Amino acid sequence: MQPHEKEQLISMVTDALGYYRQDVSQFTLHVWLQACQPFTIEQVSKALTAHVTDPDRGQFAPKVADIVRILAGTHTDRAALAWGKTLEAMARVGAYTDVCFDDPAIHAAIEDCGGWVKVCRTETAELSYLQHRFCQSHKAYTGRGTFEYQRQLKGDRSSDEVYLEKGLPVPNPALIGDADRAKLVYQGGNASGKTAITYAPLDSLMRLAADRQGVTA
Repeated sequence: MQPHEKEQLISMVTDALGYYRQDVSQFTLHVWLQACQPFTIEQVSKALTAHVTDPDRGQFAPKVADIVRILAGTHTDRAALAWGKTLEAMARVGAYTDVCFDDPAIHAAIEDCGGWVKVCRTETAELSYLQHRFCQSHKAYTGRGTFEYQRQLKGDRSSDEVYLEKGLPVPNPALIGDADRAKLVYQGGNASGKTAITYAPLDSLMRLAADRQGVTA
């Protein structure tokens, strides 16, 4: 949603809740604004209309969760769709190409499953297990909201340094799904992924342990 659409959303939500004779507090409006940020004003408008005209749910005033459910589905729905998108990319793009999906939770889930190359080379007999593990991870990251993830998933290719040494451009990742969203995913990610790992010399760890023992004593 664009910044200039904020007032339009406030008016829309106020009118919708007014239809159910409910007052709107500043806190309520703040929650609506935050929850609807990933969607366009047209999508929110259609979702409100869908709720109001629903024979069952439409008897009650719309809550934020009702609109998000219509627009994004449940975490289970989103995980299933994400797996379908991943499976298609595995077949059409393959292990030798870097990829960037339009959903950061896909990046994190694939990292949990061993990385893009390993996922692409999964045996057919093991796909059911991979799907289960992927969907569980995707639901966890979607529920968390914010998390670290790799900006792109590396394929089985030569390193960037090899390309640069030969004077060749580093291959761009294949954008999977909505190209604009995938670019935003790339911009919001990092090179190392969700788990930062550092190494310390053994002697420094021993000194740290000795210092702690001294403090305890």
